[in-house]
Amino acid sequence: MPPTQPPLSTILPPLICGTATFNNLYNADAALVPTNAIVERALDLGVRAFDTSPYYGPSEELLGKALSTPSVLKKHPRTSYRIVTKVGRIAASEFDYSAEWVRYSIQRSLQRLYTSYLDVVYCHDVEFVTAAEVLVAIKELRRIRDEEGTVKYIGISGYPVPLLCELAELVVKETGEPLDAVMSYANFSLQNTTLMSLGLERLKRAGVSCVPNASILGMGLLRSVGVPVGGKGDFHPAPRELREKCMEAAKYVEGTGERLEVVSIRWGLDTWSREGAGLGGIGGIGVSVMGVSNLEELEETMRVWDSVLDGLPLAGRAVTKEKKDWSLARAEAVAEKARAVWDILGSWKDYTWASPDEGYVNVRAVKGVADAIAPLPLVKDGSAKVSRL
Repeated sequence: MPPTQPPLSTILPPLICGTATFNNLYNADAALVPTNAIVERALDLGVRAFDTSPYYGPSEELLGKALSTPSVLKKHPRTSYRIVTKVGRIAASEFDYSAEWVRYSIQRSLQRLYTSYLDVVYCHDVEFVTAAEVLVAIKELRRIRDEEGTVKYIGISGYPVPLLCELAELVVKETGEPLDAVMSYANFSLQNTTLMSLGLERLKRAGVSCVPNASILGMGLLRSVGVPVGGKGDFHPAPRELREKCMEAAKYVEGTGERLEVVSIRWGLDTWSREGAGLGGIGGIGVSVMGVSNLEELEETMRVWDSVLDGLPLAGRAVTKEKKDWSLARAEAVAEKARAVWDILGSWKDYTWASPDEGYVNVRAVKGVADAIAPLPLVKDGSAKVSRL
């Protein structure tokens, strides 16, 4: 039976700081990313949620340490922000959605993040496992939510929009309770808008409360310098032809005096704030997840976000006419560039790559926690059972 708690859409902030960048997938050396400074500055600028995963290398541990520095603890108590993490994905081709692994993963995340509860937990990249495995993990997460209080809201994440919709429909059909959240990545950007065209209505009918949009730059595809090459090399699944079209679009945007990533971020944040509003977060604003690798990117993202908010009809937000007019004019200028980018992309607009790749095999033959792994101690601060918020 669902717990007595408000819908996720009423408590999830519309801008979430993604921490997949706290890893050597997007950066040559994660140790060089100023994670403590990014997290503290993000909180100071008004960010109130962070997204991470055990799959993102040291991300959970780095985020946990950053949230536990004396200056952050003094200014930003745990109840003032949300922590979002995931279960199920262990490595590139290794997944475990068993109840035993889910329990272990949750306890490990609590330890790494120095917290007694997790606000939202996703089953990570659900397309790599069977629907039956997803149901097992969802049911175990809900048991933990109801009996232990260390998980508050539950959802799924992944890439293929049609499959995400099918699973959301299956969960409500089989359990009688809808998912709190469904997050997809690289599916609402200048290159691909299928999260809106194929996903929103189906997910709404399935009773999903929130649909966060991650990776507005298409995992780095929409950058003037091309896809990122981190410590693990070129990981991006986009084919050569699509990459070439995006570089052609980057040259066009550069000719207008801007960079493709700047236009892409503005268009993505601005458009999803409206299009995703029906399944959005606090204030009825579409939820976006934005990752940054340095303070300069954070400051620029927050400047853009504040300008986006200036153009929205938000109750209680005082905005001068000058700022509102500038925001709306900027949105129209970016929309014009977006239409030109779509002309360049041609048939590659709304192209989606295969996930998983053909021939994928889950290398984890034995599911569950190995006997050699000792149980983790609970983090106790008394807050897990006090409130479901």
